[in-house]
Amino acid sequence: MNIENRTRSLVLAAVFVAIIVIMAFTPFGYIPLGFMNATIIHVPVIIGAIILGPKYGGCLGMVFGLTSLWKNTYMPNPTSFVFSPFIKVGEYGGNIGSLIICMVPRILVGIAAYYVYRAVLKALGDKSTKRTIALAAAGVAGSLTNTLLVMNLIYLFFGKEYGQAAKGLTEGIYSVIIGIICINGIPEAIVAGILTVAVTQALFKAMKG
Repeated sequence: MNIENRTRSLVLAAVFVAIIVIMAFTPFGYIPLGFMNATIIHVPVIIGAIILGPKYGGCLGMVFGLTSLWKNTYMPNPTSFVFSPFIKVGEYGGNIGSLIICMVPRILVGIAAYYVYRAVLKALGDKSTKRTIALAAAGVAGSLTNTLLVMNLIYLFFGKEYGQAAKGLTEGIYSVIIGIICINGIPEAIVAGILTVAVTQALFKAMKG
């Protein structure tokens, strides 16, 4: 039985990896905003973590990070240097901080989503309506984990360079960071919450059937 469960988990993980990769190379994955990209690729990471557990969630997040690294290396925008140590955009180049920004938040997306889901479910009880709340909370938490960590790490490692490349600013850079979190991060989190509920509930039903 353990072998069957492990095989099923590996197959599902492979499906989620395929979805992440496909999304990364279609307009639905990374949405250009001029100086950077918005994304919903964290959604399959969140859903995969809820269904398969935090270890798989971390691995799926790593795949997400690798697609971001590839995208910013081979299809750069003005601020891609904060995600890739392999490129230089104008006078600004990436470094080891770029790898941290690109990988660590994405690995933590699924892990955070899983534990938020379990915590809310434990607090409310495992009933259908309460599971919906737990799934929505996990989706929002996973998305915000990505946004908050990415943007704050950008400020930590590349504050002045990012402000100059993104908006031509040398001051008030954290205000730009806050603006991106509010304008992009909050809608992404809401969308992630809705999609996590809809898709995960459908998958739960299919798996039971």
